[in-house]
Amino acid sequence: MARRIVEAVPNFSEGRNAETLDALAVAVEGEPGAQLLDRTSDPDHHRSVLTIAGEPDAVEQAALAAVRVAVERIDLRMHSGVHPRIGACDVLPFVPVSGVSMEDCAAIAHRVAAEIWERFRVPTYFYERAHPERRKLETIRNGGLAPDIGHGRHPTAGATVVGARPFLIAYNVNLKTSDVRVARAIARAIRESSGGMPCVKALGLYLAARKQAQVSMNLTDFEITPLAQVFAAVRGMAEEREVEIAGSELIGLIPRRALAGTESLDLRWENFDDSKILENRLNLE
Repeated sequence: MARRIVEAVPNFSEGRNAETLDALAVAVEGEPGAQLLDRTSDPDHHRSVLTIAGEPDAVEQAALAAVRVAVERIDLRMHSGVHPRIGACDVLPFVPVSGVSMEDCAAIAHRVAAEIWERFRVPTYFYERAHPERRKLETIRNGGLAPDIGHGRHPTAGATVVGARPFLIAYNVNLKTSDVRVARAIARAIRESSGGMPCVKALGLYLAARKQAQVSMNLTDFEITPLAQVFAAVRGMAEEREVEIAGSELIGLIPRRALAGTESLDLRWENFDDSKILENRLNLE
């Protein structure tokens, strides 16, 4: 029988305070049966992403433990960063890895969302497979929707978006320019919502700490639009504007099969090694 493994990938609106980031990690690691596989932070985004995996019940409790720390320690009234956000724990997706279904993850999302409201009085929204209409995250960020559980906003922690989804690749390409207009033009050209590549979400951002522009992307289905294709498109559009690639970075982990087609490309990785491959961290074939 396959091991029952669920992945949770909570995104927190904190990328600068080391004590808070350590406290989030400690909360996860304190839950037996859940493993903290990765933590990635960025001071310009002012955001951190944890990758948690393990038995479904354990991951559920580890995610709630991390949300508790976020509510206690992150104050959105004091927050500034280039990444969009609505909450201290901004987004909390659950992903089926082995021996569990998407429906199982949707049920986890519903239980966790109810607990977040009950324990912390943070209202929650559902997205992707946890919502009957597969509501997109950007629809919630655009505003105007009432929470699915709870009401209003927590005074310091805002609201949380909880969902179930397939694997998503969070991927950034940094450019050798400080002109954010270049990154925004490329993002607009490649993202699906502007008529670009399917299953690609993209923003053009300025990273003050690096003095560089960045094309920040989420690849929501790498089998439809592969990583290699996205990098090649960004590189080509940058070269058309006489801008070089400074490097690319992975946020969180990546399934091994998502690297197909990249073998002959120099993706200018800034942070990639074999420990970023999900199967390696879980000892899965």
